[in-house]
Amino acid sequence: MQLYEILRFSIVIEPTESRKSTLRLWGRATLRTACVIMGLGVALAGCSEAQLLIHGAKQVKPGNTGKTAGYYKVGSPYQIKSVWYYPQDEQDYSETGIASWYGPGFHGKETANGELFDENEVTAAHRTLPMPSVVRVTNLGNGRSIMVRVNDRGPFAHGRIIDLSRRAAQLLGFERNGTARVRVELLPSESEQARATARGDTPGVTQVAQQTAPAAAPSGRVSVASISVPSGVRISNDAATSAPQAPPPTSNVNINRTQDDVIVMPVAQETELFIQAGAFQSRENADRLSARLRPFGTPAIQVAEVAGKTYYRVRLGPLQSVEIADAMLERVIDAGYPGSTIIVE
Repeated sequence: MQLYEILRFSIVIEPTESRKSTLRLWGRATLRTACVIMGLGVALAGCSEAQLLIHGAKQVKPGNTGKTAGYYKVGSPYQIKSVWYYPQDEQDYSETGIASWYGPGFHGKETANGELFDENEVTAAHRTLPMPSVVRVTNLGNGRSIMVRVNDRGPFAHGRIIDLSRRAAQLLGFERNGTARVRVELLPSESEQARATARGDTPGVTQVAQQTAPAAAPSGRVSVASISVPSGVRISNDAATSAPQAPPPTSNVNINRTQDDVIVMPVAQETELFIQAGAFQSRENADRLSARLRPFGTPAIQVAEVAGKTYYRVRLGPLQSVEIADAMLERVIDAGYPGSTIIVE
């Protein structure tokens, strides 16, 4: 029964004049008490709400390194800065390009698949690969190579193919430079193990995958595998996705290992930078695009054989630096070719 109903009932059962003054005093006292109680309730509710807000703020405060189990996610197509991205599972994914790194501004915040980002772990953001995935990233400038767990979306700066954690950038030797020319290759068995764990698949499936891969990317030492000197590029097609060139057989070279067990090739590979505006199976389409790109320089049409098919790649370059390539890429994209990319070869 609410307070005003109690007061109304009290007035009805005590109608005598002799007790009216008492009733009025009692009523005022009761109302004052009720107001105090209600005020305390509001104050307590306010305190509880404030505590809840503070608690919530602590959960997302940069520097919070609590571990959160992520979930498996592919995602729908999305558009950033006029460029469309199409997340999908590519078992033979291999791409060369420019890597960047991110850290302090995102440390402790949630990644795209629900994990907490830790700049001191070996992780990365990728635009289209399922999460989680495990990739091998090779710095083509110094030969260093590590295995990295992909658990976030990005990078969305034009001309970048992967955004690594600060620790990954340190291990690959480009933290100070900010960017590096890299090759990124999907590791299918390691990726399937990570995804099975994220999906909560049956123990049997997980155990089969564990025979060839760890459950997650390491936080201390970095797992490695012997690789060949990177070569080849990822071919983009205006109508459909094409397969990348396969790397050559592994050569017999001496491999040095750092204290973190990172593979270091003895000789870095010489690379060049190009802007690739398109790749076509039709020579006529390539000729038309080449003519449109002449205001930006002297385009070249290169022929590539991929999976038994012939592609005509329209490129500008070679370019002298990442900064020059970035500027050229922005001009080409602004001219109406948002699918253009920086290619390292």
